[in-house]
Formats: sequence, C-alpha cells, structure tokens
Amino acid sequence: MRILLLSQFFEPEPTFKGLQFAKALQGYGHSVEVLTGFPNYPGGRVYDGYRVRLWQKEEMDGVPVMRTALYPSHDRSTLRRVANYASFALSASTVGAALTGRPDIVYAYHPPATVGLPAVLCKWFKGAKLVYDIQDLWPDAVGVTGMVGGSLPLRAIGAWCRFVYRSADQLVVLSPGFRERLVERGVPREKIELIYNWSNEGAVQRCERDAALATSLGFEGKLNVVFAGTMGAAQDIGTVLQAARLLRDSLPGVQFVFVGGGTDAASLKAQAERSELTNVRFLPHRPVEQMGPLFALADVLLVHLKDDPLFRITIPSKTQVYMAMGKPILMGVAGDAADLVARAKAGILCQPGSAAALAEGVRRFVEMGADGRAEMGAAGYEFYQRELSMAAGVRRFVDVFERVHPGVSQLTRRGEGQA
Repeated sequence: MRILLLSQFFEPEPTFKGLQFAKALQGYGHSVEVLTGFPNYPGGRVYDGYRVRLWQKEEMDGVPVMRTALYPSHDRSTLRRVANYASFALSASTVGAALTGRPDIVYAYHPPATVGLPAVLCKWFKGAKLVYDIQDLWPDAVGVTGMVGGSLPLRAIGAWCRFVYRSADQLVVLSPGFRERLVERGVPREKIELIYNWSNEGAVQRCERDAALATSLGFEGKLNVVFAGTMGAAQDIGTVLQAARLLRDSLPGVQFVFVGGGTDAASLKAQAERSELTNVRFLPHRPVEQMGPLFALADVLLVHLKDDPLFRITIPSKTQVYMAMGKPILMGVAGDAADLVARAKAGILCQPGSAAALAEGVRRFVEMGADGRAEMGAAGYEFYQRELSMAAGVRRFVDVFERVHPGVSQLTRRGEGQA
C-alpha cells in the first residue's frame, strides 16, 4: 500500500506521529512518503540547516520527505499564526500535491484544521482514500485558547471542519469524548475510530534511578511529586501550589517538583518564594530526550488541568508518557483521562482545581508506601504496553488503512512483528 503521511509538523520538530510512525508503517511492508513544511515549531524560527524555499526533497532514515513553503511563526499573534497555517495549506495543496506520488491512502494529522485542504484535494485528484486523525477539536480548541475570537470566525471554522469530516473516508480520534462530540455534530459513529495516542518512545526512555542525579537535583530523601511540561493557564498550577501549602507542615517529607517552562512559570516560582513553600522546587525546561532519568527519580507523577468541558474529553499526552515510565499517577483531570487511569489501575484520581483534593491524593500515596506505589506504577506500565504502546497503536492504524482500502493483500502484514 502507498501511504502519503500529510502533516504540517515533522522531524526535527517534536512530534510523536512523525518519523517513527512512518518507519513503523514501512515495517508492515507499506510504502510511505511524507508531505510536510519547513521545521519551525515550537519557536517559530526555521531550524538550523534549513531555509524556506518553494520545495525541498530529502530522505530521513529511509523515508522520503517533501517539504513545501510556509510562513514560519508560532507566537501569540493570530494574524501570523493564520499566515503560518494558511501558507502551508496552500503550498502543500499545489506544489506538494504535484511533486508527491499517487498514494492509496492519505493520512492527515490535524491540527491545524487547514491541513484539511491539501488532504481533501489529494483525495480528489489522486484518487486516494483519506484517513483524518483528529488530535485537537476545532473550533473548540482555538476558542478556549483565545487564538480566535468572535462567533462568526468560530462558526466558519466549524463549517470547514464539518466539510473535511464529510470528505474523509475514516476519522480517527484520541478519546471517547472526541468521538461522542463528533457524533453530536452529525458524524456517523461507524466513521469514527478510537485509537489512543502513545508516548514518544523513541525519545523518552525508561531507565534506572541515578542516585547521584537525585542528590544533585535535590530529590534525595524526599517523596517527590513531579509535574513536567508547560505551565500556563490551562494547567492551573496555582492550585497545586495551594496543595503544597496545605502539606508543607503536616508532610515535610513530600516535595513538589515542577520541570519546564511556559507563560506562568516565572510568576509561579515567585509565588512559591513569597509563600515560603520550602516543599516546592522548580527546574528549567529539559529536552524530551533528557526526561527519562528525571522521571526515574519521581515517586509520583502529576497531571493537572483546570476543569473545562474541552479538557474532560482530552487525554493529555503526559498520561501515556507517565504510564510508560512505570510510575503511579496523581490525576487531576476529569473525564476521559481519569477514566483511562482508573481502568489501568495506574493512579489516584482527584478533583481538578481543588487544592484539598490534591493534598488528600498525596496523603494516600504516602500511606500506601513504596511497595503500593510500585505496584500501581507496574499496573500502568503493563496497561500501556498492552493497550497504548506505539506497537499497539500502529497495528490499529494498519487495520484502519486496510479496511478503507480493502484491495490490499494480507501479505503486506509481513512486518507486523517489527512495528
């Protein structure tokens, strides 16, 4: 089967459905070609070794990659963000479509919703089947983040998304809530496949605890509750700091560690210092490849988002990463993410936005002891390997591709054990 992997984001940008996904599909005997843009995410500046041109062909680890022009940007300017998305959609629909082969399947990664333009055009003019992978619900997401305001633009985005959904042969979603929301919007249930995301297994590796690293980072002798990633309005880390205050005197052996950056990181650190939260530590952002050894030092890994209807049907990528690390999870997210952790018996659930609930969750982890925490982490790891791993996810995608293109011989599945 010939597969065109269409995504605005691809290596060397951070993406988990990029090169490793393409290589896994090749492992099943399929031919894979990539159509993407020039790398500039997340900083909005073109990566060293690249410059924007009309098009550029390259090969990455045996996978042919076609890059087409875009306006590099990823800041808070709505106008520049629109220019970034629209420019890639236009170049991919014209130059990219003309210079890539004729596929059997177009796999399109959404967001942004503008990727629907080259996806639909490639389906029409190349005679391919379209599998559309919805990783972010638009217009919901752009409305919540404030990137787009006003009812008219949001209705226009919604109408465009409905057109793309109708045009696709199969939709793939990351959570049960996404599926139900699309059904409410008129998409036939049988057209929607649920495939949970996996961790970036090529970058984040599970490893043994490094005592010297623990000492150098101030982890030694503490029960460490670790949050890793962006700290912004959505994560509501202020509530976590309130929980730390509640526990500071009653459980002095517990320490909250925040690793990463984000719009609120500096103000949160200042707030912790003003409140004399001696049980809180902030560490700077680390490349994802360096996170494995740090996760190994954690006793509990924290996921927290404010209680918003959109977040109730979202599964933060941290969830899969934390399970893959074999660590117990304190899940401060309501809805589908909490249901997944409960199903895996991988952690303790608490009400998002409630400092008291977070503090009580930490107390329960302390009471269960190291053996109880290890058992919970092991349950999450086993569930991840069985249900959420890249191998499991790629098998599901191959099943979808072969279902929408039934002429493919089962002989193409010869690489199943390699995926």
